[in-house]
Amino acid sequence: MLSPSERIGWYRTMLLIRRFDERVMELFGEGVISGTAHACCGQEASAAGICAALGPDDQVSSTHRGHGHLLAKGGCAKRLMAELFGKATGYSHGRGGSQHVAAYEIGFLGSNGITAGGLPIATGAALAFQYQRLPHVVAAFFGEGATGQGAFHEAINMGAAWKLPILYVCENNLYAMGTSIDRVSPVPNMADRAAGYGIPGACVNGNDFDAVNAAAAEAVARARAGGGPSIVEAKTYRTFGHSKGDAERPYRTKDEEAEWARLDPLLLFRDRLRDEGCLSEAEDVRLIEDVRAGIEDAVTFAKQSPDPDPATAADGVFAE
Repeated sequence: MLSPSERIGWYRTMLLIRRFDERVMELFGEGVISGTAHACCGQEASAAGICAALGPDDQVSSTHRGHGHLLAKGGCAKRLMAELFGKATGYSHGRGGSQHVAAYEIGFLGSNGITAGGLPIATGAALAFQYQRLPHVVAAFFGEGATGQGAFHEAINMGAAWKLPILYVCENNLYAMGTSIDRVSPVPNMADRAAGYGIPGACVNGNDFDAVNAAAAEAVARARAGGGPSIVEAKTYRTFGHSKGDAERPYRTKDEEAEWARLDPLLLFRDRLRDEGCLSEAEDVRLIEDVRAGIEDAVTFAKQSPDPDPATAADGVFAE
């Protein structure tokens, strides 16, 4: 059970994730950062709710939409922003960018530009924990589109067969780029697929921090006790397009977007904390301003950081 102060701390983390990706999209629009990025605005509760159930020695694998996962695992906004700027002070020294950033020191195994690409990595990490008899768990994030990939089925089949200490987390935001999951999946809930592997599956409101956290806590406890993996599906919605390059042609209706806007995870958690007497309006304003200032500090840090030294171009390369 999280204490009131811990719950406020996770609300702040959700604010941080939201403002970080909002600022990143602004910077891309201004041409300050090049390439692309996939904002997770609207999906903050799934990242925070899962990571709130993990311990410091547990690990996380991520997706192409991974900024929120890294920040929820305890990542530094300054170093992540510097990575997006391609600077030497970034987590991957400016070489990974948005889709290939890792922070092993905090148990973040990396974001991944390949759909379902993180699942085999996470499953291997869970196997390593089991082999070493360590009481740690891995949380593997993936989107609903990844359930159509062979790596999804292969990884979960192995995790289930060997009872590995892993939690498979499906962030179902309903659209893989512009394709609705209804057009490509024979089952309405991705968690239903768990039955095919003989493991538990739970489908929860992915915009509700407490619902996600409760399902994650149960699954993590089961995995840590040797009971094997579970699938937790968080039904959620991204407020931005698929990526910065998404022209956002009308594959979603305005009514649908408006309905999900009313289900904003930040508003839901904020109102609940206020009802519980944990968060005053003044404290909420202070948290919002503190987060905004911190993000601007991160932008300044990134802009002032040095570019990678060309002499280090071969560092970290494992084949020639």
